[in-house]
Amino acid sequence: MKVFNRLVEQPPLLYRLLFPEALWRIKRKGKAPVVFLTFDDGPIPEETPWVLDLLDRYGIKATFFMVGDNVRRHPELLEEVKRRGHSYGNHTMHHMQGMKVRAWRYIRDVIEADALIGSSLFRPPHGLMRWAQAKAIKEHYNIVMYDLVTRDYSRKLDADAVFDNVRRYARNGSIIVFHDSLKASRNMRSALPRSIEWLLGQGYEFRAIPM
Repeated sequence: MKVFNRLVEQPPLLYRLLFPEALWRIKRKGKAPVVFLTFDDGPIPEETPWVLDLLDRYGIKATFFMVGDNVRRHPELLEEVKRRGHSYGNHTMHHMQGMKVRAWRYIRDVIEADALIGSSLFRPPHGLMRWAQAKAIKEHYNIVMYDLVTRDYSRKLDADAVFDNVRRYARNGSIIVFHDSLKASRNMRSALPRSIEWLLGQGYEFRAIPM
């Protein structure tokens, strides 16, 4: 089980090689180390404004990968993310897992979300998609994966364990995944501020992924 969790929290090289066109890590040379905070599955009024206020408190920018149906219901939250200077990306219309559907259906879901979100960035839900889907998507989007999944969504972990994942696996260039979702709320709201404080204390700078 520990080995499996390790593979989820920091994807192994072999998995990264399956999608060489994707962005997994943005390593910086010659200056202070950098990390890229990202948030999946929003925006929702219960969580996204809280995250935005926390980021403002520390003066840092992040990237939000948004589910199109959530943007449809809460378009003002997309505008608020823009207003506060963060970047944002497409996370499909219905949080669709690519491995469970045919390529044409998946691409249609991505295009439907794009009409609402309008971003060059794309992240597949669960980090899973078929090669045919990736091939089509990369023609129009920059595919952004991750270097560290905090697993804040897990019912088997508490906030301390989520924070420990950040301390254990964060490194220069890490693209770090949290979730502005109800499922992750309990862990995220506790682990996120501690993670930011720790990363700042280690000398990391925070950046949003360029659109």
